[in-house]
Amino acid sequence: MVKDSELDFLRRCVELAREALDAGDEPFGSVLVTADGAVLAEDRNRVAAGDRTRHPEFELARWAAAHLTPDERAGATVYTSGEHCPMCAAAHAWVGLGRIVYIASSGQLVDWLSELGVPEAPVRPLPVHEVAPGTAVEGPVPELVEEVRELHRRFHTGAR
Repeated sequence: MVKDSELDFLRRCVELAREALDAGDEPFGSVLVTADGAVLAEDRNRVAAGDRTRHPEFELARWAAAHLTPDERAGATVYTSGEHCPMCAAAHAWVGLGRIVYIASSGQLVDWLSELGVPEAPVRPLPVHEVAPGTAVEGPVPELVEEVRELHRRFHTGAR
């Protein structure tokens, strides 16, 4: 269960997603936090330049692999505006990161994009537990879902 004290990390994810949108990118943002609640790293989507692997969750997995011990990685939590895609879920599991807490699920995003007439992505939007079954995952977080939905609506309708 997501604690009230974790909502600040999730709100920061929304801010990062908004920064991505303002930079012309798809609105995703993520924060990596230690077991004792210290923010280690954060990032936003950076795919607009052409490299579709520049997801914040993937970048945080790379950062963690380079900077944290296996025990530190296992105790960390990745907070994110949207559930990890299969690529990011695999990276998360391969580097041994701990829990994932997401605001909006992949299923919700697929529904929103379908309503907006956005073509399907080239990769199937599998839930994290299907890609990384040993990873603790929590979400969606209803308190912030509509904010994330609005950012995606703005991106895909050009109403930035």
